[in-house]
Amino acid sequence: MADRLVVAGLGYSGGAIAREAVAAGFAVTGTARDPARAAPPPGVTVVAFAEAGAAIRAATHLVVTAAPGEAGDPVLAAHAGAIASAPGLRWIGYLSTTGVYGDRGGGSVDETTAPAPGQDRSKRRLEAEEAWRAAAGGRALDLFRVGGIYGPGRSSLDEVRSGTAWRVVKPGHAFSRIHRDDIALAVAAAARRPDGVRVLHLVDDEPAPSADVVAEAARLLGVEPPPALPFDQAAPRMSPMALSFWSENRVVRNAATKAALGIAWRCPTYREGLARILAAGG
Repeated sequence: MADRLVVAGLGYSGGAIAREAVAAGFAVTGTARDPARAAPPPGVTVVAFAEAGAAIRAATHLVVTAAPGEAGDPVLAAHAGAIASAPGLRWIGYLSTTGVYGDRGGGSVDETTAPAPGQDRSKRRLEAEEAWRAAAGGRALDLFRVGGIYGPGRSSLDEVRSGTAWRVVKPGHAFSRIHRDDIALAVAAAARRPDGVRVLHLVDDEPAPSADVVAEAARLLGVEPPPALPFDQAAPRMSPMALSFWSENRVVRNAATKAALGIAWRCPTYREGLARILAAGG
């Protein structure tokens, strides 16, 4: 019988994971709050999140993309019993965040670095990771710590086109990011190569200043980039959420992840990522 993957959360990343998994030969079911409004990739069955217990009990693989709330992980809250009683379930993948490392003052973290979250949302992510460690029950578990996600419809190309891009300059500050399609690549590869409990870093090979990404998007579009804006001038105009991201600075390494999964990124830097989006009409 085919391996059966449930993607708990057919959102931006979940949809790409589902598409990749179908191509890899999985029978894929995805969950949505309202299946009637979902637009699943071809070959993907959609069920209501609240009614996903049967699909989970029949699954061999489970991917969780939903973020935790103040009450904890929503998938465990709704479906812990189905997960515990799934006889064929042998691998679980949980999409977490590199935010669990907190601020490192520009220093590096790798897959063995101890977390030290500073933001409340990152503390909740780490708590969710621990909950999934407990819920895995001896099954293979991959904790994917994901950098800033971009891709079609969610990139600096869109911001430059709309005139909303800021080229904020903060010397010594860089962000780790990952193209949505490389998330899908890594998750599918991990599902095919389970190996106990792993921490995996879904970030590309070049942490980079936000201003450099905006400048490259403008270059690809053949327009002038927005003027450089020092961070101290931009900060008063930023939302609390944006300021929280800029308050942390770390370099996230990925060598152990790529070695464990036997992959090379489709978009090893933001340059390839933006070009891929543009080539696809994004």
